Amino acid sequence: MAEDAETPPNQRRHKTTSGKSGDERTPAQRDRDRLIYSSAFRRLAEVTQVVAANSGYVFHNRLTHSLQVSQVGRRLAEKLLRDSAKLDLPNENLELPNPDVVEAAALAHDLGHPPFGHVVEEKLNELAEGFGGYEGNAQSFRILSKLAFHSPKYHGLNLTRATLAAVLKYPWFRHANPKKLTKWGAYQSEKDDFEFARSFCSSGFEQTAEAFLMDWADDITYSVHDLEDFYRAGRIPLHLLSTTESRERDYFRESVFDRHNAPDGNKDIIERIDELEEKLRDLLISTFPPMQAYRGTESQRAGLRNFTGTLIHRYVNGAKWQPEGQRTHPFVSKEHRDEVLMLKELTWTYVIQDPALATQQIGQTHMIETLYKVYRDASELPKRRKIFPAYYQERLEHANDENERLRTCIDLIAGMTETQVQRIYARITGSSSEGSLSDPLN
Repeated sequence: MAEDAETPPNQRRHKTTSGKSGDERTPAQRDRDRLIYSSAFRRLAEVTQVVAANSGYVFHNRLTHSLQVSQVGRRLAEKLLRDSAKLDLPNENLELPNPDVVEAAALAHDLGHPPFGHVVEEKLNELAEGFGGYEGNAQSFRILSKLAFHSPKYHGLNLTRATLAAVLKYPWFRHANPKKLTKWGAYQSEKDDFEFARSFCSSGFEQTAEAFLMDWADDITYSVHDLEDFYRAGRIPLHLLSTTESRERDYFRESVFDRHNAPDGNKDIIERIDELEEKLRDLLISTFPPMQAYRGTESQRAGLRNFTGTLIHRYVNGAKWQPEGQRTHPFVSKEHRDEVLMLKELTWTYVIQDPALATQQIGQTHMIETLYKVYRDASELPKRRKIFPAYYQERLEHANDENERLRTCIDLIAGMTETQVQRIYARITGSSSEGSLSDPLN
């Protein structure tokens, strides 16, 4: 029997397909499994989270980050489902989250993250300005609905409405939301897929319950596990920030203020800097065990693991139901959001703004810009398209206009691993003869 005939509307797939005989998985479970086995997901093992894994420490990459977001997201959904049984409201008044959908969306949420992190995302957006821009979340949606493969019968992974909607952290098109002009969830080229995903959602810019939980799980994981990474590496001095009297906290506060006291800064942070710094201080003093600079002793390893576990527990169990008229939707307290916001600021202050990383990022964006110019120029002439992998040659052959041709170049570069970028750049510039421009990609 066709899946569309046997599943609720929000769980139906874009293309009507027949389920395999004996397959007892739910539609959302099939979504999760398709994502796990996709090449787009495997690629994340060689994509930076904050700094590259070859920097001398075992830092999180986008793959381990996505796995942890999926675990935290699932626990959030399961917690809210348990809580829903205690509410004196009928289930139809609750937007009950599906843990499998949250898990699948979390696995998918970073597929569009380009090599080398947000600095390259900004460069790709600049390069693609004339034909729709580039945004990592919109690219994730494009991969799921068009670029990835599951069957020769259609493009994309053919995920359910519920999972596609849960991936939409920013459920609007470019420039559609005046409050977030630099963020969006889908390109116009995926308009039909976007409308399919959002067809069962309320109007406006509100996330689904599953998208909300995926988004919050992402914030939790980023803030806590990156903090752990960089304390271990000696970059974030938690042992100094968690004392009652600390010059280091003064330095951190001033750095946060200076970063946001700019035209593109967060004015709310500027206005509330004293309150936010106090919340972070109280959180660290109450949860971080007395330690010195990290040396990797047994007691430090155990204490650090207990610290991160305490924070994860705090934020997972802090998710609640909030009545909104006749319907309830998950929410997170302002206190917990403020804490996570400031935990993120630690990574910004001590790692992302580090001059050494900034220098490295200049080189990374130069490689990306060079690759784009080479592929852009080659895409104009059929005889020169042999430098593209076979799949991209086919796409260029069937491109309807220049914008589609240029978007194909962006798709190719954004879908590379960091090793592939470095190897192909070296080949193009003549600094290395290893590999080939037509090495398999994706």
